[in-house]
Amino acid sequence: MNNLLKGKRGIITGALDKNSIAWKIAEKAHEQGATFVLTNAPIAMRMGEINELAEKTGSQIIPADATNTEDLENLYTKAQEILGGKIDFVLHSIGMSVNIRKKIPYVDSNYDYFMKGVDVSALSLHKMLSVAKHLDAINEGGSVVALTYMAAQRTYPFYTDMADIKAMLESIARSFGYHYGVEKKVRINTVSQSPTKTTAGTGIKGFNDFYDYADAIAPLGNADAESCADYCITLFSDLTRMVTMQNLFHDGGYSSTGVSAKVMDMLYPEHE
Repeated sequence: MNNLLKGKRGIITGALDKNSIAWKIAEKAHEQGATFVLTNAPIAMRMGEINELAEKTGSQIIPADATNTEDLENLYTKAQEILGGKIDFVLHSIGMSVNIRKKIPYVDSNYDYFMKGVDVSALSLHKMLSVAKHLDAINEGGSVVALTYMAAQRTYPFYTDMADIKAMLESIARSFGYHYGVEKKVRINTVSQSPTKTTAGTGIKGFNDFYDYADAIAPLGNADAESCADYCITLFSDLTRMVTMQNLFHDGGYSSTGVSAKVMDMLYPEHE
């Protein structure tokens, strides 16, 4: 189907480089007829290649720190001015753990770092939604999608404090989804994606080994960034106008598979 987002206006956060899921979503949204602004924290913009994406998609960039409500007010106000009306979709693709970056084990978590991760990766969603609601910046029937990971439900030792943070992110989506849904019919969902070879993902210790393990478990294999982008486009579209407050697994069936024959053969080849 073409032009699923024709006439829709959006805000896309977190596009760092070509490996970013947010980058792929921006490309797909552009292909499907949407107009949008791109945003990221100033420091991330200096590290990334967002200008290239803006040129490719005909988009403008509005720098914003998603933990700062004044920045977010400016983001929504300028986005509406640039795009010519209220916002129809928002992508929250923001995640950072200082404890992971510094390779601090979960049981020894630095709590200042932990709280920084909470603010950047989870409370930023609440702030983005709260500011949007107070400004009445999102159209009735609009859609907000936040990217998450199933470590919010199950334990992955290498994911450390980010597992707790993602659990909070998903809870905020459900809680805010109720209030925004009742008042403005705005939908809020999280997409729990397969391990994906993004710049952030590959920075996690042991990522490549786990990527191969998850790929061997999932009946369809790991979902890549491009297929995640396709899925998010459907959530921005009117095709999913009655879907809200859901944590939606986009992982090739990994989350529903106990063990695969492939993994059993890898562990016990003599029993083939």
